[in-house]
Amino acid sequence: MKQNILKTDRLILRPFTLDDAKDVQAIAGDKAVADTTEQIPHPYPDGVAEEWIATHAEAFAAGEAINCAIVLQDTGVLIGNVGLQIAKKDKRGLLGYWMKQSEWGNGYATEAATALINYAFEEHGLHKVYAEYISRNPASGRVMEKIGMKQEGILKEHMLKNGVYEDVVVCGMIVNELHVS
Repeated sequence: MKQNILKTDRLILRPFTLDDAKDVQAIAGDKAVADTTEQIPHPYPDGVAEEWIATHAEAFAAGEAINCAIVLQDTGVLIGNVGLQIAKKDKRGLLGYWMKQSEWGNGYATEAATALINYAFEEHGLHKVYAEYISRNPASGRVMEKIGMKQEGILKEHMLKNGVYEDVVVCGMIVNELHVS
């Protein structure tokens, strides 16, 4: 099974290729981007983007993950990532995204996440999608709210990031709560 290419009004969500590795390293390697994500290290080591991209096709084929490069339709420029880690048994997906800092505030994360969630519910039969954000990153929480997620709880000092225990806010939605904003 091959991963679909999704299109929105302004974006193309497509599989990453190894040609994207340099851009991934530059975007994810930005300290401001890495600072409020659980998985992205800073500094971002050489070779990590290639290793990460190389896992995508197999994970998609196994029904375990969907990772999409977020590309501007009008220029073809890669500006970020949106993805789901899928728990097949539970028909549940963990949403994650990161965006080039210069593109923050343009609504691209909301647009990309909405498209991926619609696709996951309709084509992959998921029952629930949830996401987590570090409490000091309320902009990420606003994205979740705009796509229709509701706060489900706060996990106190749940994640250790840069030597500091961070509170993590959990938001989610089930398939019958889906709406497009």
